[in-house]
Amino acid sequence: MKELHWDHRPEGLRAPALVIAFRGWSDAGQASTMALASIGRQLDTSAFASYDPETLFDFQAARPYLVVRDGVVRDLRWPKIEYRAARAPRAPRDLITLMGPEPSTKWAAFSDSIAHVAETLGAQMIVTLGSLMGDVPHTRPAPLMAIASDDALLDRLDLHRPDYEGPTGLIGPIHVAAMKANIPVVGLWASVPHYVSAPNPNGALSLVRGVEKLCGVTLDASTLEEGARDFEERVTGAVAGDPSVSAWVERLEEAAGEEAQMADPEALPDGDLLAREFQRFLRQRGPNDQ
Repeated sequence: MKELHWDHRPEGLRAPALVIAFRGWSDAGQASTMALASIGRQLDTSAFASYDPETLFDFQAARPYLVVRDGVVRDLRWPKIEYRAARAPRAPRDLITLMGPEPSTKWAAFSDSIAHVAETLGAQMIVTLGSLMGDVPHTRPAPLMAIASDDALLDRLDLHRPDYEGPTGLIGPIHVAAMKANIPVVGLWASVPHYVSAPNPNGALSLVRGVEKLCGVTLDASTLEEGARDFEERVTGAVAGDPSVSAWVERLEEAAGEEAQMADPEALPDGDLLAREFQRFLRQRGPNDQ
């Protein structure tokens, strides 16, 4: 793909796995990009290739980032999708990471390019990270589910295997391109509470743990763990001020404790309505309110 520009080709990567996350449609609560950023910060990473944003983005949807100081333009940052080599010397494999905003165009060619890069660098698997809004409580670890190119990969994870037909983000074409190239591919999805839209370290923590299990890379998730505890405390305090949302959360907790799906969704408060009420409630609270 002519939009891909190589600075150099990393040498000596050991049985690497390519781990991917995109901001946008598949990044509810910013959990997937937060997870991959956390992984990158812990490992010895270096950028080696990136895509030209000019033909991949609608800049009215993914706008450049302008920095102004004292009335003077200091910097302009274009949307960037960047490959980085992540060395993990104590693990059985290294990682390659790919992160940035979800492109607006050329999804088929872009997905084929990702598969080609994985082949070129000898990646043994591709792992995509995603997060979605779900009927889950904020007081419990974010549940994971997985999709994959074969049953053996799913068996290693022992996670919920969804059935789905419907719209997809870029992750869907990437999976198809990887399978056409005979590269094993796994998609990890964290479910985050739909009634709060703040960045969700709880979901990111679950995704990091999933990457650890799948790739055999041990990571220090203490920062995410601390963030998840703070997130739970803040949301719990906010929920306590709204009886309807509090009742909804209690029912989600009961369902999660029973490890069962809600048998009669019609008997529960409307989730979209409660989400709107809760967001209105949060907007009315000041940043220092408890």
